[in-house]
Amino acid sequence: MAAELYLVEAFLEMMSAERGAAPNTIEAYRRDLTDYAGYLSHHGHGIADADRECVLGYMASLEAEGLAASSSARRLSAVRQLHGFLCADGLRGDDPTRIVKAPKPRRGLPKILSVEEVDRLLGQAETEANDSSLSKARHRAALRLYVLLELCYATGMRVSELVTLKRSAVLRDAQFLTVIGKGNKERMVPVNDRARDAMRAWLATLPPGRFLFPASGAEGHLSRQVFARDLKALAARVGIGADRVSPHVLRHAFASHLLAGGADLRIVQTLLGHADISTTQIYTHVLDERLRTLVESHHPMAEG
Repeated sequence: MAAELYLVEAFLEMMSAERGAAPNTIEAYRRDLTDYAGYLSHHGHGIADADRECVLGYMASLEAEGLAASSSARRLSAVRQLHGFLCADGLRGDDPTRIVKAPKPRRGLPKILSVEEVDRLLGQAETEANDSSLSKARHRAALRLYVLLELCYATGMRVSELVTLKRSAVLRDAQFLTVIGKGNKERMVPVNDRARDAMRAWLATLPPGRFLFPASGAEGHLSRQVFARDLKALAARVGIGADRVSPHVLRHAFASHLLAGGADLRIVQTLLGHADISTTQIYTHVLDERLRTLVESHHPMAEG
């Protein structure tokens, strides 16, 4: 092990003298490379004779420890630079890290609201939309927010699709909406009774115009920022952290709640307007994580 640490220190001296690495950077490299050397020593190898299988084994051990992909990638970068230094100085004839791929970070799971939390949001929005004591302007804003919320959760539309909806997108019986998604692709999404009733009430208040959610700005329709702001304020009024709520989180809730209820993944893909089903599959990971947490929390053999 002493010989391995000597090589590590030689590399660190080069980093300091030739590349001007800061002391904190040097210490970070020292920790990572000492860990690597310790792994090799434990498996009967040294830095000078480690092969590709040794490096792959080390990376697998980091994954088994639960190290984040970003941290594992940083460790591999340090190991690459160490072996590159050894090759450049003629201390090794080959670089065992040359064709080792860095781990890809896992896609973060989307934020999800529970059904009970969405119910609270919808209930409060409906109460405020029906509050006759509000001024005309505040009542109109409350009704608009309620309709936006109902449509967002009922259809899973992207916020950009929702705020730019044209009135012509609403079919005669309002059971479906025609949505223009990414790539100018058109799809039809069903609308449930609650959202349909809310939309009809909203349409009855509108003067003639092009957009379902008109505004006085240059674009002629409500901005996504205004919807997001009003939604976060509503969340705060029902005791849900504003950082947990956004129009996109409602889209996540729509998808995850459908899958939890037994909906087919391909149908959810179509409703969301995803070109690739792998994008939709992130919601199955959310359900897997929820099930794992449920078992860990309630199984009689789970550790307290």
